[in-house]
Amino acid sequence: MTIDFPPGFVWGTSTASHQTEGGNWNNDWWEFEHRADSGCREPSGDAVDHFHRYPDDIRMLRDLGFRAYRFSIEWSRIEPEDNEWSRAALDHYRRMLACCHEFDVTPVVTFHHFTTPRWLAARGGWTDPAIVDRFARFCERSVNAFGDLIGMGCTINEPNVVSVLGYISSDFPPGARDFEGYAKVNENMIAAHRKSYDVIKAGPGDFPLGLTLSMSDWWAPEGAEDRLERTRFGHEGQFCAAAKGDDYFGVQAYSRTRLDEQGMPTGPEPGVELLDMGYEYWPQGLEVSIRYAAEKTGIPLYVTENGIGTTDDAQRIRYTTEALEGVGRCLADGLDVRGYFHWSLMDNFEWNQGYVPQFGLVAVDRETQARTAKPSAYWLGEIARQNKLTQP
Repeated sequence: MTIDFPPGFVWGTSTASHQTEGGNWNNDWWEFEHRADSGCREPSGDAVDHFHRYPDDIRMLRDLGFRAYRFSIEWSRIEPEDNEWSRAALDHYRRMLACCHEFDVTPVVTFHHFTTPRWLAARGGWTDPAIVDRFARFCERSVNAFGDLIGMGCTINEPNVVSVLGYISSDFPPGARDFEGYAKVNENMIAAHRKSYDVIKAGPGDFPLGLTLSMSDWWAPEGAEDRLERTRFGHEGQFCAAAKGDDYFGVQAYSRTRLDEQGMPTGPEPGVELLDMGYEYWPQGLEVSIRYAAEKTGIPLYVTENGIGTTDDAQRIRYTTEALEGVGRCLADGLDVRGYFHWSLMDNFEWNQGYVPQFGLVAVDRETQARTAKPSAYWLGEIARQNKLTQP
């Protein structure tokens, strides 16, 4: 079996600033991971020191065969206090973008990937409508500093995760259980996406811009279809609707979501293979998510995250193969899928799970910060070079 991907199909890897840079002490996540009651396994600390080692890391992903790199800029570095701007931080990210171009790698910039400056979190964070204008102001300042070097852009990464895990399950900052707050966060995230989209598009540079969303396959028992549809709309559909007319939509899928008769999340299905983080091995979730996003948005799609947290690299290759087969079926049916970004380039800080989950194509020794590419990195890099998946 061979899947030939379209000419110009983009192959890349993804990271996020707080998970890789190290020393991001001025945001809500650093505060949260140091709280005794947060449930976080360990603090982020130096992470994988990507803030200083990015030239070698970008060269490494280029040498592996990838030609695009999705990373985020850290708001709390650029605007450490309200309306105080760090020229040094803006220059740092401009150098990162220039480094990507030096190695012929397309830089894909995410403006918000889960972290919010402490000074803003203290004022209510994403529950306060004032954050919409403040985020747009941050995006405007950033794009004016380096928009001419951006290859693709993402306004907000997985707004539905910020709301659900921050205000329903309490696994993310601020660690609340507040359904009213959850609804406000969704509303403000959508408004922030729309306002920042216009601000960024008006700035320097000419690049595709969109939103990325956490998605999955969804299941509910017979008779609960209406509850499933309402729940899925709240988690995915409303954001798909908000993205209509954008340049693209970013699909991010890892597994599936199972609901009970009342529409509440339930555990894995007995007998289904489980991963280290306790959720189901379900690579078919990517294909289901692509098809849902295509139906609901009507715009071009990129897979901006897909991967597996595992210490078994053969399992990573198997999972990614099955996920890419699903992408191939979507392409064969005429869906406009333009690229695939694997999560993640390197093993890194996996939020409240600390450094235990291993999503990287590249292993990192956190004592020495030495990078070692795994077999999966060479395997997927060769697929990227050939723009083709061949299965015996």
